[in-house]
Amino acid sequence: MSQSLMYNLIAIFSLLPAALVVHRKDAQPDFAHWTAIVLAVLGTGTWALALTSGMWQESLGVALWLTVAVTMAVFAMLSWSVKEVWRLTPLIAPYMMGIGILGLQAPTRMFDTGAADAWLILHITVSVVTYGLVTIAAVAALAAFLQERALKTKRPTTLTHKLPSVADCEFLTVRLLGWGEGILALGLVTGMAAEYQAVGRLLTFNHKTVLSVLTFVVIGALLYAHHKTGMRGRRAARLVLLAYLLLTLGYLGVKVVTDVFLA
Repeated sequence: MSQSLMYNLIAIFSLLPAALVVHRKDAQPDFAHWTAIVLAVLGTGTWALALTSGMWQESLGVALWLTVAVTMAVFAMLSWSVKEVWRLTPLIAPYMMGIGILGLQAPTRMFDTGAADAWLILHITVSVVTYGLVTIAAVAALAAFLQERALKTKRPTTLTHKLPSVADCEFLTVRLLGWGEGILALGLVTGMAAEYQAVGRLLTFNHKTVLSVLTFVVIGALLYAHHKTGMRGRRAARLVLLAYLLLTLGYLGVKVVTDVFLA
């Protein structure tokens, strides 16, 4: 077994306690829960830092691990500071494990950080944090969808008993999207600054720019509709997942094409 494969597997298995601890009977955000969350943050964060130490990420594999590490770090902070976020652990931990498994299979290429200026580094950092926030918002929307379906069919499951209520899920979704919208706006500004410093133009209309702007518009429309009409339920969940899909295509899509299909 290669050293890289071993570290990948350690990072993936660091998420396993978080995926399992919430399935205890009468699970609570107690010492065992926080130990599992901290282990997940340390395991994935250490591997992501090792991948980017002295280098800057360009490939799908490194981008996936950065996504996992940042999402788990943001999730841990939100779980500590925002009520009921911790109840999303049964969905977020297995999902991050799935992304980690994809990262295990994806190719890895890097180049020297000296090629990246301060604006570009700031832009990429903001982009990854935005993606982490919108990921958690999408998970909250999925949880709301599962809870609503369980209520309508009158068939609650072990999983839905662990998740936040529909009202709490919708509150979390809107709140997280509001934060994500603000940070995404900052990402667009830093992206324009990096573009101007690199080529002397504020905006280049490539697929990433178009998808990022579309994501900004969709999230803004959803927040406006929720504020004006109280839109919620399955329609709101679909819009959240659409925004997440657009952001995923813009953030990871080009790496899938270059690293997988054109490799």
